[in-house]
Amino acid sequence: MSVTATSDAALEAAPIEKARGYWATVARRLSRDKVSMACAAILLLIVLAAIFAPWLGLADPYQGSMIRRLRPIGTPNYPLGTDELGRDMLSRLVYGGRLSLLIGILPVILAFGIGTSLGLLAGYLGGKVNTLIMRTIDVFYAFPSVLLAIAISGVLGAGIVNSIVSLTVVFVPQITRVAESVTTSVRSLDFVDAARASGASAFTIMRVHMLGNVLGPIFVYATGLISVSMILAAGLSFLGLGTRPPEPEWGLMLNTLRTAIYVNPGVAALPGVMIFAVSICFNMLSDGLRSAMDIRN
Repeated sequence: MSVTATSDAALEAAPIEKARGYWATVARRLSRDKVSMACAAILLLIVLAAIFAPWLGLADPYQGSMIRRLRPIGTPNYPLGTDELGRDMLSRLVYGGRLSLLIGILPVILAFGIGTSLGLLAGYLGGKVNTLIMRTIDVFYAFPSVLLAIAISGVLGAGIVNSIVSLTVVFVPQITRVAESVTTSVRSLDFVDAARASGASAFTIMRVHMLGNVLGPIFVYATGLISVSMILAAGLSFLGLGTRPPEPEWGLMLNTLRTAIYVNPGVAALPGVMIFAVSICFNMLSDGLRSAMDIRN
């Protein structure tokens, strides 16, 4: 038997490996990033603890006692100490994750939906529609994000819903600009021209042919905004424009414990540590996702 015949027989006997799709390749590359996986594990642990807090056997986060106020970290029955009103810090940090994550993540999700829709319309339709949407968006860029969030929350008043609304308004212009830029670069590609030549409507082209191609970069950018949203949400609560007492929320807890920084600095810094940990984990996860999606490198 010749060498060529042997090679052909070996190739026919070899199992056929199914080619990986784009998202399968992204998931495989992301799973090999140890830093991103560690951050994802930390975030998952915090989210699960916040969701299942009532079943963890923790102390009542609202019940306090002036006798045991400002107990240090490591106190028996209070592993993370107590706050200025004698409430268990571990319980309040876990329950506080519910509101902090809600106010930090939900505005980005809402802004992602609104901004992607506006950017897709502006980028594909162009002309007067693009001018109307993008010039309106540019108005919001005249104000820094922090000042704009404070101004909107100050007008609407303190509260969880008003904080979510103000942060959503802050993030919509940023996501819209990214979505419009990505859509403009995809609009002139061959598959869009082919769909247009086949008689497909503008809505069908945007929904079927373009959305899947522009969603990835927008999603990565929105993931990075979650860390900013967490800090802004905590800042609003710290200034009294977010969650109201006695609700446990990390920014509000940081505000109420600021007077104890010289008495018990370890306990007073715990809410800030949680805000920093969650923000940096979302930031690192976003960087890992961006690298995993750049399959050319």
